[in-house]
Amino acid sequence: MASRNFVLLHGAFHGAWCWREVAHALRLSGHRVTTPTQTGLGERRHLLSPLITIETFIADLVEHLRYGEISDAVLVGHSFGGIAISAAADRVPARIRQLIYLDSRIVQNGQSAFDTSLPELVAERRALAAQHDGLFLPPPPAESFGVPPGKMADRVNHLLTPHPFATFHTPVRLANPVGNGLPCTYIACTRPAYASLAACRAWAREQTRWNYRELATGHDAMITAPMETAKLLMELAQ
Repeated sequence: MASRNFVLLHGAFHGAWCWREVAHALRLSGHRVTTPTQTGLGERRHLLSPLITIETFIADLVEHLRYGEISDAVLVGHSFGGIAISAAADRVPARIRQLIYLDSRIVQNGQSAFDTSLPELVAERRALAAQHDGLFLPPPPAESFGVPPGKMADRVNHLLTPHPFATFHTPVRLANPVGNGLPCTYIACTRPAYASLAACRAWAREQTRWNYRELATGHDAMITAPMETAKLLMELAQ
């Protein structure tokens, strides 16, 4: 099995910590793995600022690739991380081998994350952010990400962080179609399906040049089913 350069990008409220077991499994199989954390989240939560927009998250990933001297990368974006991997493919395609969207949000040029969300969820999140001066959204409970109650959920709840609110409503600028012609796979997590991503899953399934796979686990597959997730990522990367 050829060694690959995996770059695993977390979603909203999460950080590099969520990939621990998946990254370990990939490294044991001989792959190179990096797990950047986006500004204001995880171990970078002290950098939370009203100046953080979706462009900040995109720059985090693009500069990670550049200064990590990473090429031929397999970019894996979970949930909100799907937005940044699409933008990286648009801006530095020569560094990227393929894109894997793990139960991800997908936005088109000029759209924000809120443009592909359920209206009732958008209204709820705007109201929550207003309680914090529009700076951030407090994290929801781990169970909302499909993590079952118990020690696993306790750990996730302890590590989730507030999310910079402007990243949800600032639009993405893409010069090319999503994926920019690179090989793309969408992995849908189905037990239970994350309702907020229904439109994104449907769009991905309609793309004739994309691969579409499913994992029978909750939205936080890298936490609830790390070995199955790692196995599927390795299969797709070959």
